[in-house]
Amino acid sequence: MSHVTAAQRQRFDNVDTPHPRTCDRPVTLRAGKAFQGCFQGRCRPYRFDIADTGRLNYVSRVPGPIQSIERAAAVLRLLARGSGHHGLTEIADSLGLARGTAHGILRTLQRVEFVEQDQATGRYRLGAALLHLGTSYLDANELRSRSINWADTLAARSGQEVRIGMHHDGSVLVVHHVFRPDDSVQTLGIGAMLPLHATALGKVLLAYDPDLSATVRRRELTSLTRRTITRPQMLERVLTEVRGQGWAGEAEEYMPGEASVAAPIRIPGGLVVGAIGVSGAADRLCDSAGRPRATLVRQVCQAAEAVTTSLVDEN
Repeated sequence: MSHVTAAQRQRFDNVDTPHPRTCDRPVTLRAGKAFQGCFQGRCRPYRFDIADTGRLNYVSRVPGPIQSIERAAAVLRLLARGSGHHGLTEIADSLGLARGTAHGILRTLQRVEFVEQDQATGRYRLGAALLHLGTSYLDANELRSRSINWADTLAARSGQEVRIGMHHDGSVLVVHHVFRPDDSVQTLGIGAMLPLHATALGKVLLAYDPDLSATVRRRELTSLTRRTITRPQMLERVLTEVRGQGWAGEAEEYMPGEASVAAPIRIPGGLVVGAIGVSGAADRLCDSAGRPRATLVRQVCQAAEAVTTSLVDEN
């Protein structure tokens, strides 16, 4: 047993708020064992250790992850993939959950409007309440807020749709999207997750992040079209080229008939925190040799430099 001296007890009293039901408890304790004590006005179990210096150190008991919340998050991520419409059995099987457990999670998410159920098919999709959360995140995202005006200008100058992306969870997260300035039907891509190895935005992020690049090259590079880079050595050569020229391009690597060009956005010190780029029909973005048109590359790089200047000036 380790005994607390009067001096140690005084230190304890100085930092704790006494509670009438526990302040008279014995203070003789075994180092490293749980002990009921008071801290910041609340009584709870603590683990106390007697250090060699004679100080009485306490470490609050930290709860572990809550499984039900982790499962709910997994359901939401699953619904965000693909078509976004999934049946109960599909959800349960994909996540390794019992049907009853999956149904309970879905009902709870429905109650808070994070999930909706199609009454005709019975399938589930993300709910409208998530849009508010996503909008709040975007409003607080400095990269997006500093890039919006320049993205609009780039779309007007290039005649192409513009995306701003940043790395998130092994993919490119689109934080802003400007439609192509014409009358064609287009789908808003904010919040979309794009592959790092097959898009111009992704190649920019990989080129300036050695750790991320190494991680991506160690895993399987999924083939999305016949032009997708699937060999790590070839991807590394492309990333070296990106660093040398200061921009990235791809033609039909992500989607047949589509191409994209992107350039890095930096913060003070030169760290790349995102990328801005254009995408559209390959025959409009590229020349006869399949290379991005020089005028388009210049416009993208100028937009990236403008956003970078805005971020640097702010900081």
